[in-house]
Amino acid sequence: MQRPQEFSSATEDSHDSSRRTAFVTGATGFLGLNLIAELKSQGWEVIALHRPSSNLTYLRRFPVCLAEGAVEDLASLERAMPESVDVVFHVAGDASLWARNNAQQTRTNVEGTRCVVEVALKRGAKKLVHTSSSAVYGFAAAPFDETAPHKGRGSWINYMHTKALAEDEVRHGISRGLDAVFVNPSNVIGRYDQHNWSRLIRLAAEGKLPRVPPGRGSFCHGTEVARGHVAAAARGRTGENYLLAGANASYRRLTQIVGELVGRAVDLRTVAAPILRLAGGALDWVSHFTNRQPLVTAEEVAFLSADLTCRSDKATRELGYRPVPLRTMLEDCYSWLLEENIIKTPS
Repeated sequence: MQRPQEFSSATEDSHDSSRRTAFVTGATGFLGLNLIAELKSQGWEVIALHRPSSNLTYLRRFPVCLAEGAVEDLASLERAMPESVDVVFHVAGDASLWARNNAQQTRTNVEGTRCVVEVALKRGAKKLVHTSSSAVYGFAAAPFDETAPHKGRGSWINYMHTKALAEDEVRHGISRGLDAVFVNPSNVIGRYDQHNWSRLIRLAAEGKLPRVPPGRGSFCHGTEVARGHVAAAARGRTGENYLLAGANASYRRLTQIVGELVGRAVDLRTVAAPILRLAGGALDWVSHFTNRQPLVTAEEVAFLSADLTCRSDKATRELGYRPVPLRTMLEDCYSWLLEENIIKTPS
């Protein structure tokens, strides 16, 4: 475990028994950074697991203990995770929607979760909060809630399938005495996003946004999802799922708001689902020769063409989760992109 030089004396009172300690996987990712920001604002000590190759630019802004390792590497987890840690937040995951990445995705999402569960049990972790996904419910009838079956298991979309199998690994840990709870975010939008929905904002700002897909989705704010994780650690019931959503909208409405934020006219014409599926299949075929991920994959097309909306009443009731308007989360993401000079202020 290593500690950044600038924070070497920032946590001298880390042995204060009144302070809670969190072990966070996926610490350099979009959601991991939102979670660490929330944990530090609430006074937690944080041990942040990161891969040797990870970009630590944003993580180093927080007074955390850095621990080098990977969720698939059992030995590195054993070195990094302390005894009797208050909460393990298992946020790490591979959200790829390109079949060429299936093998690595399975290692990360399934084998990695198995390792985290094993070490959490060995170290006597008091609680594990597992970051799952609304995708474990597959293409459920909308709007679905936690009572819907996990149709993601066995899906041709490996992300859905592996996230469902990851939950199975955690439930196996529960059967062995682990106190664990599941949070299932939908589409997360907010600060620290460089690769997900922020791509839509960047394309709009550059005037390169393609036509709109025909589907609908549920969207949630990165900050509120992070707060939902911390609330799940305190109040989540063992073995229970908590969907985190709140703002349901068509991709056309999402695109319209993005255009308003960046001050550019955007094409709001919707691509018919059959045409989008044809394009996704063709681009996937071409990628076998280019070895480059296509602009849109067949898996992404399936998501973007469906009505994948869900409810978060249970999380609101039991965790105090607070949904926010779609515009608010997009504004937060856009403001952060401007602050970091990832996109330029419109002239």
